[in-house]
Amino acid sequence: MQILLNGESLELPDGATVADLLVRLDLTGRRVAVERNLDIVPRSQHATTALVDGDRLEVVHAIGGG
Repeated sequence: MQILLNGESLELPDGATVADLLVRLDLTGRRVAVERNLDIVPRSQHATTALVDGDRLEVVHAIGGG
């Protein structure tokens, strides 16, 4: 399936979840926010939120500083 990730096309296997995407991006365990089709996906739902062809995702990293 094809998704749009941060404005760029990405191919994923059918049935992939948000958690699978984060593993592929090497972001597991990091502080990120995931938006799917303009809705925030809570961290507790990453493993159960299946992606479908044409989904639009934004993944942003939380950056600390002062």
